[in-house]
Amino acid sequence: MESPLLQSPGAVPADAPDQEIAAHYGEPSQEQRALEAGTAFVDRSNRGVVRVSGPDRLSWLHSLLSQSLVGLPPFAPTEALLLSPNGHLEHHLHLIDDGEVTWAHVEPGTAPALVEFLDRMRFMLRVEVADATGEYAVITGPAGDGDGRLAWPDVSGTVTRVARRSDGFPEGLRPAGLWAYEALRIAAHRPRFGLDTDHRTIPHEVGLVDTAVHLNKGCYRGQETVARVHNLGRPPRRLVFLHLDGSVDRLPASGDPVEIPGGRTVGAVGSAARHHELGPIALALVKRNVPVDAELLAGGIAAAQEVVVSPETGANAQIDLRRRSAPRA
Repeated sequence: MESPLLQSPGAVPADAPDQEIAAHYGEPSQEQRALEAGTAFVDRSNRGVVRVSGPDRLSWLHSLLSQSLVGLPPFAPTEALLLSPNGHLEHHLHLIDDGEVTWAHVEPGTAPALVEFLDRMRFMLRVEVADATGEYAVITGPAGDGDGRLAWPDVSGTVTRVARRSDGFPEGLRPAGLWAYEALRIAAHRPRFGLDTDHRTIPHEVGLVDTAVHLNKGCYRGQETVARVHNLGRPPRRLVFLHLDGSVDRLPASGDPVEIPGGRTVGAVGSAARHHELGPIALALVKRNVPVDAELLAGGIAAAQEVVVSPETGANAQIDLRRRSAPRA
């Protein structure tokens, strides 16, 4: 569903999977500053919205997802993952229950598959699942704007809301493109499902155990992998934040190789953006044993890494970041 804001003067469509909304409206840096200052909103109406109703909804979702949802208070925002039987990420859900309905917003284009899976798992339970993307839109903006109940705290003091499409867009705020939001998200070290993850990603690799996994709840799909890595540590890969060489006039593309100078590939770029203060930045998944101070090349661009996920992550593993030894005099 293409956003009507794409018809605004200066609007430039974003790249896939966000081609239905604007990347920017002609002033990317100013839009980013306005979003941080609380004077702009970002149209993220391409995201999917899923509605789950019925008296068994929370206990049922609790049994399927990585988060503890039994007794979740009304309007308490949380996150959850749907994992494969082997513990790989299949969906990342941002959840709120309003006392009668559980709402989730998910990545663009993923709501139909999620609804289909959930519908198959209902059995005889008193739950109903619906794709509400056609009726509801996702918007990110300042905390004081609009209804604060179906809202999740987001990056740089912003709040992300689910609102009826018929309500239109916020008044009195300028629109900022997705580039503005993505720059703030990357700077906050927050991975995005489908861009900073792939079909092999497990929660510990990208730091989602801290926000979207409850480690002391009952069984759910993929729990064995989560428990094994949590107890033993050392996932195969780790998320890193990259400060890119600002003298290069391009950004690496999603999927570009991350290399150790000399040509050995050690990972892949996820998402990249130009931050109005930090300059060009990116997130990437690299092999766990890459030294944390190794200089890297991201899509051929020189990059200094900043640790997001420790190579020794796991509750019972000793956290000891590997650094290369200083040369002897």
